[in-house]
Amino acid sequence: MAAFPWHARSRNYTSEFESCRLETVSVEFGDYHPLKPITVTESKTKKMGRKGSTSSTSSSSSSSMMDPLSSVLDGTDPLSLFAATSDPVTTAANMDSTRKKRDKDDSLAVGSDFEPWSSKRGDILARYTTTEKLSINLYMSSEKGKATTPGSAVSEKVRTRLEELDDLEEGSQKELLNLTQQDYMNRIEDLNQSLKDAWASDQKVKALKIVIQCSKLLSDTTVIQFYPSKFVLITDILDTFGKLVYERILSMCMDNRGSLPDNFTPESVNDTAKETCLNWFFKIASIRELIPRFYVEAAILKCNKFLSKTGISECLPRLTSMIRGIGDPLVAVYARAYLCRVGVEVAPHLKESLNKNVFDFLLTFKQMHGDTVQNQLVVQGVEIPLYLTLYSPAIDWILQCIAYRAPEILLIEMMERCKKLGNNALLLNSVMSAFRAEFIAARSMDFIGMIKECDESGFPKHLLFRSLGLNLAMADPPECDRLQILNEAWKVITKLKNPQDYINCAEVWVEYTCRHFTKREVNTVLADVIKHMTPDRAFEDAYPQLQSIIQKIITHFHDFSVLFSVEKFLPFLDMFQKECVRVEVCKCIMEAFIKHQQEATKDPVILNALLHVCKTMHDSVNALTLEDEKRMLASLINGFIKMVSFGRDFEQQLSFYVEARSMFCNLEPVLVQLIHSVNQLAMETRKVMKGNHSRKTAAFVRACVAFCFITIPSLTSIFARLNLYLNSGQVALANQCLSQADAFFKAAVSLVSEVPKMINIDGKMRPSEPFLLEFLCNFFSTLLIVPDHPEQGVLFLVRGLLNVIQDYTWEDNSDDKVRIYTNVLHLLSAMTQETYIYHVDKVDSNDTLYGGDSKFLTEINKLCETVIAQILDHLKILGQEEWPLLHLHWSLCISSLNFQHMIVCSSPTAGMI
Repeated sequence: MAAFPWHARSRNYTSEFESCRLETVSVEFGDYHPLKPITVTESKTKKMGRKGSTSSTSSSSSSSMMDPLSSVLDGTDPLSLFAATSDPVTTAANMDSTRKKRDKDDSLAVGSDFEPWSSKRGDILARYTTTEKLSINLYMSSEKGKATTPGSAVSEKVRTRLEELDDLEEGSQKELLNLTQQDYMNRIEDLNQSLKDAWASDQKVKALKIVIQCSKLLSDTTVIQFYPSKFVLITDILDTFGKLVYERILSMCMDNRGSLPDNFTPESVNDTAKETCLNWFFKIASIRELIPRFYVEAAILKCNKFLSKTGISECLPRLTSMIRGIGDPLVAVYARAYLCRVGVEVAPHLKESLNKNVFDFLLTFKQMHGDTVQNQLVVQGVEIPLYLTLYSPAIDWILQCIAYRAPEILLIEMMERCKKLGNNALLLNSVMSAFRAEFIAARSMDFIGMIKECDESGFPKHLLFRSLGLNLAMADPPECDRLQILNEAWKVITKLKNPQDYINCAEVWVEYTCRHFTKREVNTVLADVIKHMTPDRAFEDAYPQLQSIIQKIITHFHDFSVLFSVEKFLPFLDMFQKECVRVEVCKCIMEAFIKHQQEATKDPVILNALLHVCKTMHDSVNALTLEDEKRMLASLINGFIKMVSFGRDFEQQLSFYVEARSMFCNLEPVLVQLIHSVNQLAMETRKVMKGNHSRKTAAFVRACVAFCFITIPSLTSIFARLNLYLNSGQVALANQCLSQADAFFKAAVSLVSEVPKMINIDGKMRPSEPFLLEFLCNFFSTLLIVPDHPEQGVLFLVRGLLNVIQDYTWEDNSDDKVRIYTNVLHLLSAMTQETYIYHVDKVDSNDTLYGGDSKFLTEINKLCETVIAQILDHLKILGQEEWPLLHLHWSLCISSLNFQHMIVCSSPTAGMI
């Protein structure tokens, strides 16, 4: 082949582009378009018949594909229906799904805006703890060895069950003393599991005994500060029992027709289920003590639906009246809370009964200050303020139940009752927590007046102002009262001596200040917070509240020039001395900036402040920092860098990038972003000058190029360096910096030999050859337009790159080396054209420099011969390998033949090739 003088066939790129261009066809919007949604016509056949029969059909459009068989059967499969009615497993599954649906509907009866009890449970258990020893009575089951024969009379079975029920009254219990709080909770959990096990083994009486025993524990207030948590634990068992009984009776209503509908009536319940339901109520009625009888009946209140339509509405007032017999006010208020909780779940529409429960509580409200309670507190060594906080979960829940979607007139009535009770702080706090924020905000000044008149001995006023502030954060008060409200509240807050009490209140009112006032008022509030939290480093115990203040400020101040002009904002940030907390705060600020900053900025106030914030994040990076954390920090800093623009002041922009490089040198993604930004800056300069650089702009562009050339070697990722060398060389070439471009390309050529076999990508080791192949293909495209250096010889960059490729150690049986050589042939073929397919403006490529000189073409032919020889040698090696590699051999042959098809001999003997 080398005996013939080969040349690449001449290409007319313009005519080829025209011939390959797609034909333009006008499309009307009313016609079919591939992006329009598919419309499927669903036919509902009224009469089925074989071919030739007639039938009438009606068509309707559907956006989803329909199964024609399903549409014929109207979605009903007779075999499936038959299997569902005959298979008991399917029946049970249907019942279970129906039960879940019914439970879901019941839970949604009050709406998604109603805060459920489950969301309060964890807070109560975490808040009300104790270090004192606790006691518990455990039920001890006795096996009497009585065997029941199939022939036993029903009366004997009933008598046996009554005797078992009496065992609980006869002392079949074991008292465990000196239990820690965790031991106590574990015992309660054991009782809950014992209840489920007893029920599963059909020991219903034993299950009832466990529930009665647990209910009795709610009358014990010997460790009074633990009572709210005890209530939560015991009522969990009661809830389990109520659910088991209800599902048991519901399962007895199953018949051939399936389960009961969601809105079933007592008439649809069979006699067996009704009799069982009555039996449960009769058993509970025989419980002698008031508290367990009340709690167990309340637990199965929902079962009244099986007996009569008015069963629940009749039981609620009776149970409310039963609570009047409970002497301890703390026990009584939690009993009312449980009744409200059950009532809201089973009959949320019976608001009158719930209101009666609340008003009964208000009538007995003064009992908590009686002599009996005072004596009990003295014995246990509990102070009045602590004792009153024990009521909060119960009162809050009771008022939440009656205030849910209640009219405003109910709030007015509750305010009047509070005034009659002497503006009791505990009750007033619960009222503000329960009713809608809009109602509270509209009467803010009234509530402030009531707070002023409260007795602060039992419940501190700052907690009342905190509750009021929480409402004002969600709803706006009358505009004419806003400043007066802030002044009245802050008079009380700023006098607080305890830093924790102070910051808990200030945190809430900061949001009110941000919502309705300017930076002047916010600055005053921040100054007061700094004044209170700096002495004795009190801020170290209040980082969550301080973080919340920062979050609220940046939520309402989206203009960062205004935010950073707040004098005390940066001193406030200085209180975050703990590094991890300080970094989290800085991340919040940067996320807000990136989210809300709409336009690029050059404001020196913003730049200096955010550079300080970003520097704090950067300096937190160390050897132990996780890669995900590094990526997040780099992403935030890059977002800031992208938002900085000095307009046409390119020199100031470059100075900013230089400063950023010195500040963020430990985060490689930031350095990469800076290199890209500087390259973009050079191209913007070229755009402004329209490619005709002056002496000043040419020097500036060379400074940008030097920035990139200095920064790239500091990167650790070898492919990041390769790609940036290539990109920066292209930018230098576009700006007519030919010697600088050659330097970038030489650096890239020398770096290719250092590419390792395996590279780390997202924590996994991957072969590097596919990435190297992609890079070299891009590099070849650039080398086409790079002019030769007058002192380096013809195609010196191509020759140097071929030498590196030849010396590189490739994987065995890999075809990447041959694929690269094939791309080199494409490059050499394009270099022989009289006019290249693309150029860089103001840069003369080799087609202009050599003008088709024969010596230049001869050098290209020599390179082609060398490359083709390398390809053929590789094909020979592959041809000698085993059969599985033959497909690779033939694919490479075809690739080479495709290239040879582009080669046309200039002599008459070309047809011999």
